[in-house]
Amino acid sequence: MFSFSDTRRCVWVNGPVIVGAGPSGLAVAAGLKEQGVPFVILERANCIASLWQKRTYDRLKLHLPKQFCQLPKFPFPDHYPEYPNKKQFIEYLESYARHFDINPQFNETVESAKYDEACRLWRVKTVSPSGCEVEYICQWLVVATGENAEQVMPEIEGLQNFGGEVIHACDYKSGENFRGKRVVVVGCGNSGMEVSLDLCNHDAKPSMVVRSSVHVIPREVFGKSTFELAIFMLKWLPLWLVDKILLVLAWTILGNIEKCGLKRPSVGPLELKNTQGKTPVLDIGALEKIKSREINIVPGIKKFSCGMVEFLNGEKLEIDAVVMATGYRSNVPYWLQETEFFSNNGFPKAPFPNGWKGRAGLYAVGFTRRGLSGASVDAMKIAQDIGKVWKEDLNQKKQKVPTHRRCISTF
Repeated sequence: MFSFSDTRRCVWVNGPVIVGAGPSGLAVAAGLKEQGVPFVILERANCIASLWQKRTYDRLKLHLPKQFCQLPKFPFPDHYPEYPNKKQFIEYLESYARHFDINPQFNETVESAKYDEACRLWRVKTVSPSGCEVEYICQWLVVATGENAEQVMPEIEGLQNFGGEVIHACDYKSGENFRGKRVVVVGCGNSGMEVSLDLCNHDAKPSMVVRSSVHVIPREVFGKSTFELAIFMLKWLPLWLVDKILLVLAWTILGNIEKCGLKRPSVGPLELKNTQGKTPVLDIGALEKIKSREINIVPGIKKFSCGMVEFLNGEKLEIDAVVMATGYRSNVPYWLQETEFFSNNGFPKAPFPNGWKGRAGLYAVGFTRRGLSGASVDAMKIAQDIGKVWKEDLNQKKQKVPTHRRCISTF
């Protein structure tokens, strides 16, 4: 390998570059390994699945049964519970990487990726914490940074003057540090509900901000996963009818949630998920706390002031801390210099199941808004698609190596 300097080098990859070593990136890498296709997987953190390892709360469990969350060709261990916890899922992913001998390049942040029309190759530039710059040159680029790459922190008037602790849900670990404190949780999705429940269980006093309508359905119906039941019914019934059945079951088991200050959307939970990507809340106990007033439901926030929050209805509340359960976003627009395949929000323009392949060797995995099962489906398609072309090139011995590059290191 020839280097420009001690801190800058160029690498030719005899296969795809995968950006992101989360579950989606690992699934693609495993599929490529099975076909004998070489690759490089780049990860900005110092570990695989950094979202799970570093940006999730301690009590987190998979919201769906494990059979819907396993990666391709590697089931969960039989002794794992139906809903593995955070530690178990991380151990599963680490076992997955070991099993398929996946070794990411850690601590490499992709600063830019651009298709070079002249040589018909991708140029992926990275930088490490030490300042070392690397340019990877490859025929295929797999974007596996996913839907949750960056936290979303809303700008709310007066927040800078609040004076108390303000964190995003990705930095929340446990309610232990909030015992006896009055905490506003901004957001009523699965994270907001579970953080509020955890705060309750640690004797804090949470108030959950509900700005819009939300579907809350039981995680299980008569001992069976609600998600599994919905998948089964969709084999025989139209989506609109399955939605109606789910809502009747939810009303039967959970009661009328509007009496608790939660308004249901006019569109059914599955249709809303398919059309807008909004996941229904799978209740694991928060609703009981809401009904007993241990979790206080409050409207949207107007502004903050020193030690206080004012809501849109004029009510004011003295509080000690704020947890922003306001979600995440894709970071693709910040580094991928391409506008044909990806939209401005960092998601592929084509909806599932057609959002996995672009032009010129560009692929996307983990953007289906259908969880790990959707990512696994796309990962296998990508690995098979790349493997087919790679093997054809290999068999014909027409694999072209660019003569204009200034330095080479083959992976």
